[in-house]
Amino acid sequence: MDADKDNIKQACDERSAEMRGEQSMGLVHEIMNENKELGEEIKKLEAELESDAREFQIKENVPEKKLKFTSVESPEDGCHFSNSSCSFQVSSQILYELQKGQALITFEKEEVAQNVISMGNHVVQMEGTPVKVSAHPVPLNTGVRFQVHVDISKMKINVTGIPDELSEEQTRDKLELSFCKSRNGGGEVESVDYDRKSRSAVITFVETGVADKVLKKRTYPLYMNQKCHSVAVSPFIERRLEKYQVFSAVSKKTVLLTGLEGIRIDEETGEDLLNI
Repeated sequence: MDADKDNIKQACDERSAEMRGEQSMGLVHEIMNENKELGEEIKKLEAELESDAREFQIKENVPEKKLKFTSVESPEDGCHFSNSSCSFQVSSQILYELQKGQALITFEKEEVAQNVISMGNHVVQMEGTPVKVSAHPVPLNTGVRFQVHVDISKMKINVTGIPDELSEEQTRDKLELSFCKSRNGGGEVESVDYDRKSRSAVITFVETGVADKVLKKRTYPLYMNQKCHSVAVSPFIERRLEKYQVFSAVSKKTVLLTGLEGIRIDEETGEDLLNI
């Protein structure tokens, strides 16, 4: 009897272990499936974000323009301007992609286009054959409009490539002393804004004209630890974006015609017939 009890107990223990193993494997598979689904969802969201980012990216070359300066303005206090400024108005060009069996007609007057759209269905003659078409507004993609303002300082310069040999305070002092030297084109320094992490600084001079003289050389001698280092100098430029607007619109003079899928004529002939 005792042996039978032991066998039964051993069998129960083995069955319990098997059940626990099966449950563990089931949980593992469930977790793996959930991870797979989450991974697919993450990829889907990343693709959507990338698509949205591309939609609002604008990369256009600014066309060359000939400029003619007609007058010079002087500040009321008699001082020189501290910045050279310019601004640009940027508007995205909205394109519309025609699908098969569609046509666009642009009228001279907005009222005519709106009347055609309000009537809805029309019959046009295509080489003697009546064709039923539908007139719709032209939906346009989202566009953006904004202003870019650029200020080039006549009092400040950027300095890069500064050696990381001294403490921040000592480096600022060396920068001020070096850029004060008139024999190198420098002048009296008002302030030094030093960033040790990027090894760069912004030098602000007291008088106008000093920054222009320094920038003509593109490099400048920096004396540190009894050594002369050559650091790069560049204009201090501030850029800002203003009046950023996202807009969507419907063309008021252009009509979208659909229902031309079965028409087999070349594009130029179709344009002539629709214009008539």
